[in-house]
Amino acid sequence: MEGKNVFNDSHVARAYFKLAVPLVCSMVVTLIYNLADTFFVAQTGDTNIVAGVSLGMPVFTLLMAVGNIFGQGGSSLISRLLGQRDEQGVRRASAFCFYAALLTGGVIGAVMLLARTPLVWLLGASEETFAHASAYCFWLAAGAPVITLSFIHSNLLRAEGMSKESMAGTILGAVANIILDPIFISTLGMGAAGAAIATVIGYLLADVFYAAAVIKKSRVLSLDPRQMLVPAQHVGQIMGIGIPAAVVNVMQSAASVLMNQFLLPYGNDKIAAMGIVLKVSMIALLLLTGFAFGGQPLFGYYYGAGDKQRFRSLLRFCLGFISGSALVLTVGICLAAPALMRIFMDNDSIVRDGVIMLRWQVVTMIFVGAVLLLSILFQATGKAGAAFVLSISRQGVIFALALVAGRALAGYTGILAAQAAADALTALVAGGLFCTQLYPELK
Repeated sequence: MEGKNVFNDSHVARAYFKLAVPLVCSMVVTLIYNLADTFFVAQTGDTNIVAGVSLGMPVFTLLMAVGNIFGQGGSSLISRLLGQRDEQGVRRASAFCFYAALLTGGVIGAVMLLARTPLVWLLGASEETFAHASAYCFWLAAGAPVITLSFIHSNLLRAEGMSKESMAGTILGAVANIILDPIFISTLGMGAAGAAIATVIGYLLADVFYAAAVIKKSRVLSLDPRQMLVPAQHVGQIMGIGIPAAVVNVMQSAASVLMNQFLLPYGNDKIAAMGIVLKVSMIALLLLTGFAFGGQPLFGYYYGAGDKQRFRSLLRFCLGFISGSALVLTVGICLAAPALMRIFMDNDSIVRDGVIMLRWQVVTMIFVGAVLLLSILFQATGKAGAAFVLSISRQGVIFALALVAGRALAGYTGILAAQAAADALTALVAGGLFCTQLYPELK
């Protein structure tokens, strides 16, 4: 099987690229979808719709977080079980993750539907943006089980070495979303609601494709509900790694809400500009995430098999490659910032504000790359404590402190610089955790 050959390849860089390139391609397609989504919403010319969709994005991030509890937690465990040649354990873990995500997504969606009005106000809506944000959140909540489920096999297939199948499902969902966006948003005049409906349909198609891939091609993953009973130890390992991974997404939502609240006194135009900026900055973030996550199945397999030599070789290669990629992305986006902003909204005020915001968002991407790589290492090796600390740092505790301090010291500019400061400080924390938690085991 292809996955088995990848894990046994003595050339770690070649094995890494076999798994990383399809994932990065998936990230690029996801990036194109996110940019297209923002583009079609912005083409309405209504800053209140743009702001409303931006306000609703934390809901999507929360659903992603729920999916990643079982997707990333399960993939970490499965990679190590494959290294230990425990195929029955893999079957049980994969079935458990599938049905647990489906059920949890349904419960979360129901709660959000019942509490939609206070939730939308909490997200930072104003009288002008409330209706748009509320419509966007309604459809995301209605499709919550579909969205959360899509993050299961996009991760678990990669853990088995089936990165191409994972990529194909992502591309299918994203292309469908891109096609449906202009139809629902503009042609049918559904605005923010149309953007959300297109998103849910895209993820539904991806779910169907992943299920077919598991049934037809996987040799170890399972959809059989009779297999979903797993040992308590495995549940603990899935949750121990999955929860920190999910907390990263929750922190992204919290950071977005917090940033919106801090920008609210400066006007809805600032919130609309930041909403576009966060999508554009995903050019760097998603690519670096793809490169970091590309090595996770290998790191987990090498760790489970006790192969320290290949683990160290892969780590050295990834650190150099990801750092170099981060520098290139930072320079490119900073230089192209005005053109990138104007693609989405030809509004001089929003472009002017957005260029400054965007440069602050990407200037410290080399630190973000290091943090992502070390986070993946801790997840792959089952270091739940270290993974949790990093999950609440960059866009959590450290970001909140940087935001408050930045506003106190430099007002509006301090707010914009808060993420860059948090990135640098989190990289220091990540380096310290690596030296104390993992490095001694690699000697």
